[in-house]
Amino acid sequence: MQFRTQIPIPKSNSLMDYRSKVVSLGSCFAVNMAEKLDYFKFQNNCNPFGILFHPLAIEKFVQFAVSEKQFSEKDIFFHNERWHSFDAHSDISSNSKEELLVNLNSIVAATKRQLLEASHIIITYGTSWIYRALETNEIVANCHKVPQKQFIKELLSIATITESIANTIALVQAINPQVKFIFTVSPVRHIKDGFVENQLSKSHLIAATHNSQFAAHNYFPSYEIMMDELRDYRFYTEDMLHPSGLAIDYIWQRFKETNIRESDYETMDAVASIQKSLQHRPFNPTSESHQKFEAHLQAKISKMVSQYSFMKF
Repeated sequence: MQFRTQIPIPKSNSLMDYRSKVVSLGSCFAVNMAEKLDYFKFQNNCNPFGILFHPLAIEKFVQFAVSEKQFSEKDIFFHNERWHSFDAHSDISSNSKEELLVNLNSIVAATKRQLLEASHIIITYGTSWIYRALETNEIVANCHKVPQKQFIKELLSIATITESIANTIALVQAINPQVKFIFTVSPVRHIKDGFVENQLSKSHLIAATHNSQFAAHNYFPSYEIMMDELRDYRFYTEDMLHPSGLAIDYIWQRFKETNIRESDYETMDAVASIQKSLQHRPFNPTSESHQKFEAHLQAKISKMVSQYSFMKF
């Protein structure tokens, strides 16, 4: 898919390859890109605490990991027959208080190891809107369907986001000085905030990212590609808010061209060939032709795993 007008994106000075260890944090678009990394069998860990939408939630999670925070009962609460943490997505919530605490602390410990070993960290900011709990005055990562009257909604200023970006970078670099960052703004529109409010929110994220000299030099324009190169509703899902599979594929291709070493494209093609073969459903599984197909596929998998032992198919 080629377009007459394309946003010029310089190649990254720190290209990823199959030796890279990637940690992806942020909004649901971070999950879309992480799924691509997973498909091509890169070493990638995405959103250990679940989807985190705003910069302060991401910064706080990184701080938890770096400081090896130990969650206790005072950090969780019971609502709608489940235990939750305001600092984690509802995917982490549990019916058991004990299980939730074990999971939270295990995730924090595992993330510390991942950050120590990471070569690249991809951070995707989704919104500048945050919710502050009235009872504690704490900014939450997720409201967990607690009544809205218990929160006040605020818009993070450009200065606050800029400071949060700097804090997040400093936290990680304190334990892993060599790590490379990639920043991007999610193209998913948060229309529940309002059309004008969504644009204001995104503008604060973009301005803050470019306000940070470090982040500006490590910026991938996901939002801008969606808005300026894919200006058509055929590139959205039925809700007209989320990028369609076609749009995700296109943005991924642009990411690949600017952030992944060309020398690894051949391996990516080989992995994609294996993945497609694994999706094949035969008419006759016992036929000689299918047995040959299976043997050939297993040989390709064995060859790939012998080169990259971390790959699992």
